[in-house]
Amino acid sequence: MTGSTTPQPAPDSAAGHPEPFGVRLRRAMDTRGPLCVGIDPHAGLLTGWGLPDDPAGLERFALTVVDALGGHTAVFKPQSAFFERFGSRGVAVLEKAVARAREAGALVVMDAKRGDIGSTMAAYAATYFDPASPLFSDALTVSPFLGFGSLRPALDAAEASGGGVFVLALTSNPEGGQVQRAASADGRSVAQVMLDAVAAENAGAAPLGSVGAVVGATLAEAGADLAVGGPLLAPGVGAQGATPADLPALFGPALPNVLPSVSRDVLRHGPDPAALLKSVRAYADQVRAAVRGAVESGGIAGG
Repeated sequence: MTGSTTPQPAPDSAAGHPEPFGVRLRRAMDTRGPLCVGIDPHAGLLTGWGLPDDPAGLERFALTVVDALGGHTAVFKPQSAFFERFGSRGVAVLEKAVARAREAGALVVMDAKRGDIGSTMAAYAATYFDPASPLFSDALTVSPFLGFGSLRPALDAAEASGGGVFVLALTSNPEGGQVQRAASADGRSVAQVMLDAVAAENAGAAPLGSVGAVVGATLAEAGADLAVGGPLLAPGVGAQGATPADLPALFGPALPNVLPSVSRDVLRHGPDPAALLKSVRAYADQVRAAVRGAVESGGIAGG
């Protein structure tokens, strides 16, 4: 991983449009390492760091993580709920952390799992994809279970700003299968319907589309076609039990486009910045090794 501090996003000088999220993400993963670090300030983590469970402790925690890793990590994924629980003061900390992370050249995926219809979805989209918004992010997690078409305001706003969207498809919580693995009218699983819709959004994009899917790294098997032409955000590495070595069997040929996400197993090393960075580098190296091993064994095509 390098310490580049190029701000994100960069304009596309050829067309005058923002550079697409998929292009920027591919570059970040290739140069800084294929890893996403979740910023999940659980009360227990704040306590473990010797910090109070209040907005001051939240700010110290979030900014320590960003300052320690912002110049080296490809992607941060702040979990909005852990900031929102402190009300407006917590959201103010989130705004500050997002801005500082992007100034350091890291991409920010806002983990808010928004999902609604019409003008409400458009308002959510403006919150995260309007460059004038204090929560302007590079990408957003969204829930498609009001129908994939309900995501259109977010998809359109993301495209206009050079942003990305990660669509929930196969989450690792046991309850998820009740909906995601249910059969749709045409016999496909609901998850496959969503994955196919994501693939359609990415048609023709290179080297990576800007619409991704969320597929839990802790799943025993995907049971779906993961070739969506975009990134696959894979939460669950570390404290939830998945390891980088588990990724090839789950993701198969889609492995080069997987962005594993680790949170507590990195964050527990704080507040020491050097220990945080050491943990992130170790995880990124393990992911690279898993991909390399899969390529060398013939399990996936080399990039």
